[in-house]
Amino acid sequence: MSSKKNDDRKSVVVVGGGSAGVNIARPLSSQLDATKFKLILINPRPFRVLLPATLRMVVSEVDNLGTTAQALVPFDKLFHGENGTFIQDSVRSLNEKVLTLGSGEQVPYDILILCPGLSWADPIAFPESTEDVKTYLSRSREKFAGAGSYLLVGGGAVGCELAGELKDMWPEKEVTLVHGQRLLFNDTYPDRFRKSAADHLTGRGVKIHLGDIVEDFPAEAAPATVLTKGADLVLKTTGATHPNTDFLNSLDADALTPAGFVKVKPTLQLLNHPNIFAAGDIVEWKEQKQAIKAGAHAKIVTQNVLNYISGRSLKNYSTGFEAILVTNGKRGGYSYFGVLWGLIFGAWLTSLLKSKSLLVPMFRKESGLR
Repeated sequence: MSSKKNDDRKSVVVVGGGSAGVNIARPLSSQLDATKFKLILINPRPFRVLLPATLRMVVSEVDNLGTTAQALVPFDKLFHGENGTFIQDSVRSLNEKVLTLGSGEQVPYDILILCPGLSWADPIAFPESTEDVKTYLSRSREKFAGAGSYLLVGGGAVGCELAGELKDMWPEKEVTLVHGQRLLFNDTYPDRFRKSAADHLTGRGVKIHLGDIVEDFPAEAAPATVLTKGADLVLKTTGATHPNTDFLNSLDADALTPAGFVKVKPTLQLLNHPNIFAAGDIVEWKEQKQAIKAGAHAKIVTQNVLNYISGRSLKNYSTGFEAILVTNGKRGGYSYFGVLWGLIFGAWLTSLLKSKSLLVPMFRKESGLR
């Protein structure tokens, strides 16, 4: 292939190597004509952090999850036939033709796919370099092991799953979960599931305070130094802090909601930019933010990118039923599937589907690994 022909290829750029980005970049690498298109994936870390595995990973060394052989999944096998390029960097800004990276490098694009995901608070606020991640994990495990009691502020999936991991490791230590709503989780899920979740946790000795908030939680203090309600270690477990979309302000003043989520058409294209698509947790859509939703976005975006290139009609995205699988340590858990009358399952099925493996084999396979 001559260099001129190579330069004439159109650029398809994917920003973000999480669930959505991986499940777009990999199929596109096999379906795009490599003589006409060059595919680029940009991600600030040299690996994908498997979010479902992070809470067990930061608590202990169980299953050695904090390695590239397990839940830190590299991108070296992602592209089919090496029909793609990986760039480790962040995006600082963009215009209608070019991305400017944190390093200052400029990357032109013809089609852009935005999947940068969300930022998370401690204890799953992972840094970007491999060495910094190792240090973060070591300090996190020391912090958890050294505390005699824990207060988790937030009773959604993060708080509930972390409580289960702590009880797996230290069943004799006191774990308290505080949640501002009348029941755990939110009203996406029926009361009977939310009550069942509480029963699973209290059955392991977790203390739950509902309809309560921690008013004196210092926003900037390191959790290890906080003493609130008598707990040794206090952690804010309310979930993600914000979407990683600040760089989009340079493109379009109307691209984002006030909370930073990306406004999209049902085709998952940006409102004013038909050659820019968005997928995953950054999308403003009435549904819960979950890896399963990101995977569904990825299928639509992959097909719509190919349709856009060939001039065919694009497909609309629609949310399927809501479902959630919540681990309660390695052998426990509880699940809800919003089909029929709403199906609720306990430890056996949830452990089989998620708690035991944390979906690590499935996610590694998505990246072309075993």
